[in-house]
Parts: sequence; structure tokens; C-alpha cells
Amino acid sequence: MFTSACRSVARSSASRTVATAPIRRSLHRLSTPSPLTSTATRHRPSAPSLKPARNQFPTGSRSIFIQTEDTPNADALKFIPNSRILPENLNTTFLEYLSPRSTLAPPHPSPLAAQLLNVDGVTSVFYGPDYITVTKDSATPWPHVKPEVFSLITEAVTSGQPLVNTVAGKNGEEQPAEKDSLEYDENDSEVVSMIKELLETRIRPAIQEDGGDIEFRGFVDGQVLLKLRGACRTCDSSTVTLKNGIESMLMHYIDEVQGVQQVLDEEEEVALREFAKFEEKLKAQKGEVPAGTSGKGTLDTVE
Repeated sequence: MFTSACRSVARSSASRTVATAPIRRSLHRLSTPSPLTSTATRHRPSAPSLKPARNQFPTGSRSIFIQTEDTPNADALKFIPNSRILPENLNTTFLEYLSPRSTLAPPHPSPLAAQLLNVDGVTSVFYGPDYITVTKDSATPWPHVKPEVFSLITEAVTSGQPLVNTVAGKNGEEQPAEKDSLEYDENDSEVVSMIKELLETRIRPAIQEDGGDIEFRGFVDGQVLLKLRGACRTCDSSTVTLKNGIESMLMHYIDEVQGVQQVLDEEEEVALREFAKFEEKLKAQKGEVPAGTSGKGTLDTVE
């Protein structure tokens, strides 16, 4: 009994000692002056290597995310970086480069467009306000084109350099780019103003969503003259877009509009005629349509 009692007392005293030990250490720490307030710390050597350097990461680097979207044109892809493509002071909503020479010509040459047109298979480069549409020929598959195009766009955007330059004229002044064809003009008639307003508010947003744009070229004898740009320029469904989409809307809201005609450049006219001849030749060989006949549902075009 006595032995067990002694053991319990010893255990209780030991437990009390262990319990008070942390309290004593805490009091000791509180009573000890902080080493940071001692005069000796004035001469304490610093350790700058332990501090993170200000220039540990490059200040010029930016996080770039480039989104790629398909368009109704199987030969055109839309690249959307998280930065603006066209300069803020540009009067037009797009720039289009159809040849390497056009990327060097004033008033707005583009080094990036020149590089993209040097990629095998690329036929045109289109700049929208915040996107780039690249069009290729139908013979080259996208897996052979897309990686290099994506790399060039990423490098150009991350460099921070302008994608579009402005070349000064002979007198030292900047040469203005062609202004937006849908821009308000006080000299326009009431009908033309209504046409422009519908094109700007109802039609252009949908076409830009598909990687293209639209130009108003005039209103003559009830016919609205338009030109498609970007992905829509070479799209197989451009006829459907103009006839079933644009023409039907304009004729519905504006009584004076009798139809829509697509305006083609000279080289586009030549290419279209050659393609039509080739298509008719193939059909004639298959015995489907006699050579020299034209199919129904074609879109009227003007030069």
C-alpha cells in the first residue's frame, strides 16, 4: 500500500512538473528581450541571397491564350488571341492580304502576314479587330499548316510588336487606310443609309463571327453591290449567305431593294471562270451536264 501510494505521488508530482514546464518556458521567453531590439543586431550581417530578386521573372513576358475556331469555310481557320489585332486608330474594321506583295505595300504592311503567306498552302490572311483568319488551298490538309501558323501567331503576339505597321507617304504624313464602307456618310440617300444600318447591325456581326467581313460597294438600279471578305470570300456557302440571308433580309425591310450582287475583283473573276470551265468539263466527262451549260441557282456577279 505504502509503495503504491508513493508511486502515485511520484507520478502526480511528475505530471505537475511536466505540465508547468511549458509555462516556465513561455514566461522565460516573455522575460527575455527580443533579439531584434538589441543593439548588437545593428551589425548583424544581412542575407540578401535569401530574399527573392525583383527580376526573378521576366517583366516583359505575358500570358497568351490563343483560341482556334472553325468557320463555315473548311479551308479557313479563325485564330483569336487575347489581344487586339488592328490598331486602335484604323478607320476600317479589317485588313486582308491576298499575296506576299500586298503584305509589303502601303499603307499598312504586316510582317506577320508576310510570314503566314510563306507557309506552304496558305492563300490569304485576314485581320479582324481581335482575330486572324487564315485561308489555305483545298489540296493542303490542316495538320500540315496549322502548327506553323499557330507558332507564328503566338510568337508575333508575345513579342509585343505591332502586327500592322503604318507607312508614311512621300510628304512624311501617314497614308490613311480605306475607310469603313458601312460608315455613315451625310451624302448618302435615305435608302443607302438604311442599307448600311442593316448591314452594320444585323449582318456584319454574324459574318465576323464566321471569320470574315462585308463591304458595301453601292446601290444601283435596285441592286445592292456587296463584297465578302475573309473566310466568307472563298466559302462554298457564300451564295447561300448572300441570297438566302442578306438579300432576303434587305428586301424584307427595304422595298427599294430588288436583289443583291456580289462584286468580284479581276483575279477572282478569272479564277471563277476557270473553275467553272473545269467543273463543266468534269461533268461533261461523266455525262451529267453537256459542256457549255450553266447550272441553276448561281449568283450574279459584277466586276
